[in-house]
Amino acid sequence: MNKINFSLIALILALNACHSAADEISARTKAAQDKANSAEKSGPDGGAIFRQNCVTCHGADGKLGLSGAKDLSVSELPLDSRIQIITNGKNLMTPFKALLNEAEIKAVAEYTLTLRDQTAK
Repeated sequence: MNKINFSLIALILALNACHSAADEISARTKAAQDKANSAEKSGPDGGAIFRQNCVTCHGADGKLGLSGAKDLSVSELPLDSRIQIITNGKNLMTPFKALLNEAEIKAVAEYTLTLRDQTAK
């Protein structure tokens, strides 16, 4: 009788462990899917794209002005004009239409609006 009880307890523990592992896998899978869905909804990170492609000339704060780059902290250009310039370039500025998709270009343009010098207003 003890062998049967021991076997039954071992079976129950094994089933519980498998169930717990399956629950953990399901929870992690759901968390990963939720994170991916959240990233899709929020769109590209304009700040990260700006840091990767634009700081060389504009600087991290938008004020560097290297190679004739405009000071983004004082620019009054509206969003649509910024998108146009980022897409097609202007003067020495590289056009980014072949490097970034429309959502990424818009995200960068929106990010540049945050560089406006709030103290100057």
